Amino acid sequence: MKRKDYISWDEYFTGIAMLSGMRSKDPNTQVGACIVGRDNRILSVGYNGFPNGCSDELFPWAREGGELDTKYAFVAHSELNAILNYRGGNLEGAKIYVTLFPCNECAKAIIQAGIKEVIYDSDKYAGTPSNVAAKKMFEAAGVKCVQYQRTGRTISFEV
Repeated sequence: MKRKDYISWDEYFTGIAMLSGMRSKDPNTQVGACIVGRDNRILSVGYNGFPNGCSDELFPWAREGGELDTKYAFVAHSELNAILNYRGGNLEGAKIYVTLFPCNECAKAIIQAGIKEVIYDSDKYAGTPSNVAAKKMFEAAGVKCVQYQRTGRTISFEV
């Protein structure tokens, strides 16, 4: 008889997104993303960080200061990294699992990539202009947005 307490697809892919976010070197915000095809196969993952070749020792991680003295002009968000990391063709009809609801810039990339569903954990910036713009674009483009419902399950590993 098979196990009955295995994790759901949403738990699995949200967990992968959370684990991916743990790769971020950002001292304040770690965000992860996992793109999944229609057949529940992982197509790509990403996390927020600097582009390849841009040293995380030389670029700023600050949140406040002049525009070029903060991370905002340089960091690529997890969703964009996941989209750009995909090397298999188009993402039409895919889902993206993200730990934080996408900003308006990532919403544009998600829509243009053909991703049709966003499953997000936190909506920390709900009501901000970037958040409102993202939701407006998702609705107009027919991208379904669903907040992940945590199960309260604790994860333990046994070998």
